[in-house]
Amino acid sequence: MKPITVHLWGGLRPAVGGAESVELHATTIRELMRALCDQYPKLQSHVDEGIAVSIDGTIYRDDWSQKLPADAEIYLLPRIEGG
Repeated sequence: MKPITVHLWGGLRPAVGGAESVELHATTIRELMRALCDQYPKLQSHVDEGIAVSIDGTIYRDDWSQKLPADAEIYLLPRIEGG
């Protein structure tokens, strides 16, 4: 399985040593979050507070079973609550 590239918003970068993106192996958002927290434990508090995932421009907040397509553009974003 080819690794996926995950781009990080500025607030997450200190938790991964300042990197703008990281490469991981995952097929769903749930696997992605697990792999991120395993590799970068400082991200756990951010995940607990809530992170949105953008996959090719579509934002997912709660559907952690969503598949990650091969070669997708993936960004982690701050979770924004609407009203």
